[in-house]
Amino acid sequence: MSLPPLVEPAAELTVDEVRRYSRHLIIPDVGMDGQKRLKNAKVLCVGAGGLGSPALMYLAAAGVGTLGIVEFDEVDESNLQRQIIHSQSDIGRSKAESAKDSVLGINPYVNVILHEERLEAENVMDIFSQYDLIVDGTDNFATRYLVNDACVLLNKPYVWGSIYRFDGQASVFWSEYGPCYRCLYPEPPPPGMVPSCAEGGVLGVLCASIGSIQVTEAIKVLAGVGDPLVGRLMIYDALEMQYRQVKVRKDPNCAVCGENPTVTELIDYEAFCGVVSEEAQEAALGSTITPKQLKEWIDDGENIDIIDVREINEYEIVSIPGARLVPKNEFLMGNALQDLPQDKRIVLHCKTGVRSAEVLAVLKSAGFADAVHVGGGVIGWVNQIEPEKPVY
Repeated sequence: MSLPPLVEPAAELTVDEVRRYSRHLIIPDVGMDGQKRLKNAKVLCVGAGGLGSPALMYLAAAGVGTLGIVEFDEVDESNLQRQIIHSQSDIGRSKAESAKDSVLGINPYVNVILHEERLEAENVMDIFSQYDLIVDGTDNFATRYLVNDACVLLNKPYVWGSIYRFDGQASVFWSEYGPCYRCLYPEPPPPGMVPSCAEGGVLGVLCASIGSIQVTEAIKVLAGVGDPLVGRLMIYDALEMQYRQVKVRKDPNCAVCGENPTVTELIDYEAFCGVVSEEAQEAALGSTITPKQLKEWIDDGENIDIIDVREINEYEIVSIPGARLVPKNEFLMGNALQDLPQDKRIVLHCKTGVRSAEVLAVLKSAGFADAVHVGGGVIGWVNQIEPEKPVY
């Protein structure tokens, strides 16, 4: 679908800018007019992490005049495997500040605006209204639905990307010309059903593959060239090195962009998506212990069976002494229940406490009334008990 340019061209390019962008200027489809539009564009990148890193770097290199960055986190060593906008010396720094320095190092002509705050329903409309286009680099469903709904309500186009292990997806959602994210995914998956990158991992270079596609789409929308991914979902399989596309049609019954929308203002997206299911929340109530409590039980020789519900590759990175591995799916499928001891108290843990809470709900419903789980999981254990061990 060919679309009109999103922004008007700037008045001129300086001599230095002409030299810098010369390889764009000699492309007939971009040319002087297209580069002036990029200079006049205001693009917001939500997140300066895996997808935000290559997106921000290439948006800056391309000459987008104003770049906004929404990011509240700090640089962690585990980020450096894929978040290439940050370096070793940035560990512990604000990601937003680190990203700004890298952007200006690439292109000093870019105006960088930082929003060092968590994107929420209370601030999203004000932030988004300052920009022409949004690039969504988030990794959780609550923020994805928040970004989508705000863009629909403000009639803003946004470029979406998603990554997990060796797989990536990308699309352009613009309710004026095609579907929105809710047309593709009307409801979020059940809590705990889809692991995050922090739980399941991601191939570092996949971020560059999908992030560069997002920037390509952003340039096309801003300059009005080519055929943007409006109404199409691009799916990338890095293991098989295959790209395929799926058509996405606008849903007339969509809750936010349909003919009779039911979502006409922003909602509570954490509640809508649910980090943990209601069953897990109920099970964990009064049945959650701290890593320090678990250490006391171990030292006192309590009659407990410590079960790690993560995956084997996570277990091999770091584990709690005495814990045995029984992955979460073994419990969800019912295979693990028959092997649980009846004469010991079951203590569950995962990485941070989300998956173990889900398994705890299964155990409670199966009659293991005294089972508990460790709040904070193995990360909490390392932070509080064995700080010399690695985290991931």
